[in-house]
Amino acid sequence: MERRSLLRAAVLGGSAAALGGSLWRGAAYAAPAQPGPGPYGALGSPDANGIRLPSGFTSRVIARSGQQVPGTSYTWHNAPDGGACYADGSGWIYVSNSEINPGGGVSAVKFSSTGAITGAYRVLSNTRQNCAGGKTPWNTWLSCEEVSLGYVYETDPWGVNAAVRRDAMGRFKHEAAAADPVRRVIYLTEDESNGRFYRFVPTTWGNLSSGKLQVMVAGSATSGSFTWADIPDPDGSPTTTRTQVSGSKSFNGGEGCHYADDKVWFTTKGDNRVWQLNLTNNTYELAYDDSLVTSGTAPLTGVDNITGSSSGDLFVAEDGGNMEICVITPDDVIAPFLRVDGQSSSEITGPAFSPDGRRLYFSSQRGTTGSSSGGITYEVTGPFRS
Repeated sequence: MERRSLLRAAVLGGSAAALGGSLWRGAAYAAPAQPGPGPYGALGSPDANGIRLPSGFTSRVIARSGQQVPGTSYTWHNAPDGGACYADGSGWIYVSNSEINPGGGVSAVKFSSTGAITGAYRVLSNTRQNCAGGKTPWNTWLSCEEVSLGYVYETDPWGVNAAVRRDAMGRFKHEAAAADPVRRVIYLTEDESNGRFYRFVPTTWGNLSSGKLQVMVAGSATSGSFTWADIPDPDGSPTTTRTQVSGSKSFNGGEGCHYADDKVWFTTKGDNRVWQLNLTNNTYELAYDDSLVTSGTAPLTGVDNITGSSSGDLFVAEDGGNMEICVITPDDVIAPFLRVDGQSSSEITGPAFSPDGRRLYFSSQRGTTGSSSGGITYEVTGPFRS
């Protein structure tokens, strides 16, 4: 589904907030927002788990840091972060990073076709501050270290094959990854105040052991055209990858990344922006910028992890803000989908849909305690748009 420029409108609650500014099209632009609180309606009162949801949706806790996953003997990790879902016969698996340094790693929970938890186990151990990552088309999980000179680890969500460190994907403060099966590349974000946006071009698609690390080259404007340039020294030492290519574009705190339909979206938390790259014509623009909300309250702040649904909706998790996951629709409506109450010292992480699109998984990284040992992982079930 073709997505128009999301700078056109934003909606929060029942009030419209128009967005406007000088776009790369060369004209000041503002348009009225669609009325109403978004495609799922208003948020209700907090449920028993402290989550405000639209009508028809319910939540449950599937894991808590430091406690056994229900129905298993496996103890869930601290500071749950990025995650993804994988089909497993008639059931599925949810994998989740641990943003702990040292220790890090990845855990997984298995579900039956009815959503019952059938197992939990470790996928990756003894790494550093595994923040976000990305799913590959060959059903592995790329777990990224958010530390200086961090690595990407390719892991097996079933926990059968040993994880492999993918040195060719570069050493920098990795955040998220998104696979593009059309161009056969992996996009990568960097969580630095002057971070870059990268892509890894494997020598052989499906094998990440070798290839070229490239960086996005563009001007300083918030929209325009871009190219890719090879990083001469992907190991980032003694010169960091982000400073090796003249003209590479700087981004303020790269976070989540999502690919769909010849476009890739990524978030930058330092300036509360969502960026969109059109990969068919090599142009980029802002998909959302809270500073361009011209009336009302910005509906989305602290942008972080991002995922998409089969309807073309984007779901953006907040690190801070109102502890919300907001939906951005193909019709340019931005609205809260859920809000977690009573956890203002936490952040929302790891949004991912089950293979059938009926369940959304996510975590509150520090829960009600504000500590990494207080993480809570949730499941939300309901009539998601298809």
